[in-house]
Amino acid sequence: MSRWGRKNVKKTPEVIRTVTEGLKSLYRTKLMPLEQYYNFHDFHSPSLEDADFDNKPMVLVVGQYSTGKTTFIRYLLEQDVPGSRVGPEPTTDSFTAIMHGDVEGVTPGNALIVDPNKPFRKLNAFGNTFLNRFQCAQMPNQVLESISIIDTPGILSGAKQRVSRGEASSKGYDFPAVLRWFAERVDRIILLFDAHKLEISDEFSEAIGALKGNEDKLRVVLNKADMVGTQQLMRVYGALMWSLGKVFGTPEVLRVYIGSFWSEPLMVPDNRKLFELEEEDLFADIQNLPRNAALRKLNDLVKRARLVRVHAHIISYLKQEMPSVFRKDNKKKNLIYQLPVIFSKIQLQHHISAGDFPDCAKMQEQLMVHDFTKFKPLKPNLMAALDEFLSSDIAKLMPLLRQEELEAGVQPGVQGGAFLGTRGGPFVEGDPFAQMEENGEANEEEGDWVVTKDKPKYDEIFYNLAPNEGKLSGTKAKDWMVSTRLPNSVLGRIWKLSDVDRDGMLDDEEFALASHLIEVKLEGHGLPPELPARLVPPSKRRQKGSDA
Repeated sequence: MSRWGRKNVKKTPEVIRTVTEGLKSLYRTKLMPLEQYYNFHDFHSPSLEDADFDNKPMVLVVGQYSTGKTTFIRYLLEQDVPGSRVGPEPTTDSFTAIMHGDVEGVTPGNALIVDPNKPFRKLNAFGNTFLNRFQCAQMPNQVLESISIIDTPGILSGAKQRVSRGEASSKGYDFPAVLRWFAERVDRIILLFDAHKLEISDEFSEAIGALKGNEDKLRVVLNKADMVGTQQLMRVYGALMWSLGKVFGTPEVLRVYIGSFWSEPLMVPDNRKLFELEEEDLFADIQNLPRNAALRKLNDLVKRARLVRVHAHIISYLKQEMPSVFRKDNKKKNLIYQLPVIFSKIQLQHHISAGDFPDCAKMQEQLMVHDFTKFKPLKPNLMAALDEFLSSDIAKLMPLLRQEELEAGVQPGVQGGAFLGTRGGPFVEGDPFAQMEENGEANEEEGDWVVTKDKPKYDEIFYNLAPNEGKLSGTKAKDWMVSTRLPNSVLGRIWKLSDVDRDGMLDDEEFALASHLIEVKLEGHGLPPELPARLVPPSKRRQKGSDA
């Protein structure tokens, strides 16, 4: 083809079908060139890869040792995580990414960072000491089909922590920096506190400091709240809010969820109703993560672009101020010392918000090892592309984002695990049994059956509860089941498994099944996701078979 013909060839515009595709394209064409030109990755966050945009929503669980992090995750999944251990001593000494897989298994860190389908390749920069304490546990679990969970090492105090992790400058890794890396990429951060251990050590305070800038993702959980009475719980809650205000240094009050996130009976059941409502709110927040994933990625990319813009102005200013020949070292030291003043000048000159600037002390420390003469001057075409990205390109994605949100709105969100017990049955706020009490009407939901040898014992309880025409209403069954002190999410699962004929009431066989499952749970065993054939009450087997 002649060069005259080539002039008339028009480039076909890229068709963007999803918000994620649009963000990937914008990052590669408009943001990444600027990051590379001004060495953004040496000062701040590594470059993003396709896996960072394509991965499922992630939840980061952080807390001091023995606050119940691993137990909280087990409670959500209703399944043990491969390689995990629970105990009063510090048992989790690794970062563990818990993800969905067809077969249970554990992948070590060094093998994990070479997998292009996982969003962890850039963790290679933290070195072998960290990678030896990083792993991915894969397991078939319905919850993990929608989200992934990052379990973190329990944070100790003072010198113990530094000995445990090792100093970042010698044989260890930079623990707060790793936390910051994850915080920038996850969708939700769960910060756990123990109602018995509210002290925030220097090490924990430093770890919380690493989460700054991501407060919108943060949810605080006051765990093990069933171990204290109402009066003491009020004092503990007040002390926690005061401590958090000091650590975060902001007047805004963080939302704190109060509860006991494990499958054991409540030690002090006085605040059971409060715990149920708090758990319902927290679970609803987690369930919505897949629906809000695209919005979170867009928000994080805009936040990154604003930091890139500030970084470009800082680097170009330092380059401009450097002498061409003499006294370069003295000028470099003087510029680093004057960095707070330089930040103020750039802020006024370019009308940039102070909140967009990086931490000044950290930037001063990083600049010490860089050669200012190799910095690049301001490049107008790159800055124009960035301004276009922030002013118009992102705005063009908003209609597509709203369309995706509408489509995602009809989706159920996170399913499985503890979320199965959050719908249906007399253990949910607004269920028909709650209305039944007010209206005096009989209503319905689910039922259970039990092993034959124990049925006489359960029959005695059943008939003492005064069934009507051979069946217990939801209200009577609920009152008795709540007396076992098991959490509502567990009792909801038991009710769902037990109400075999789905009539919202329990006959003697279904009640016996419910009692059997409660005993199984009290003994520390898990509940099946579906009722096995051997547990179906004899009178319901034919009916259940015909339903199938």
